[in-house]
Amino acid sequence: MIAALSIATAATALPLAAIAHADDNYQTFASPSGTIRCILNGQDSPAPIAMCQIADHTYVAPPGSTRDGGPCESGTDLGRDFRLDQGKLDQGKPAHLTCTYSALGSGFGPWPTLGYGQTRSLGAITCDSETSGITCTDTSSGHFFRISRDSYQLG
Repeated sequence: MIAALSIATAATALPLAAIAHADDNYQTFASPSGTIRCILNGQDSPAPIAMCQIADHTYVAPPGSTRDGGPCESGTDLGRDFRLDQGKLDQGKPAHLTCTYSALGSGFGPWPTLGYGQTRSLGAITCDSETSGITCTDTSSGHFFRISRDSYQLG
């Protein structure tokens, strides 16, 4: 009886575990304050990417901060959106600012909170939530971005 119950429990647990991880290739989360929203996406590009957007910031991004160094188009914002593409064997692209055209993931409603001290990972990219902001790092290349209300850092 106990053996049958153990087998039945194990058989039921397997599908639940598969369901729990079915969306690991596309993860969304927000900072505890709700001002930073991020997506870890491994579905729409050859390698995982991290994209974060901050709703309210006090820093000013210098012109030419985008990957191509060009200005943002009229009606867009520079300094709200950050992107990190996973590299291969130390050949990843540095994190960069992108021009903002719309709210990241607009239309989705509330996002799961990534509490302080917690992390989310996809491939070699890991994002950490700290009281000082969110940092996403590509462990294969060492590239990263860190964002908070008062500052950002690209590396």
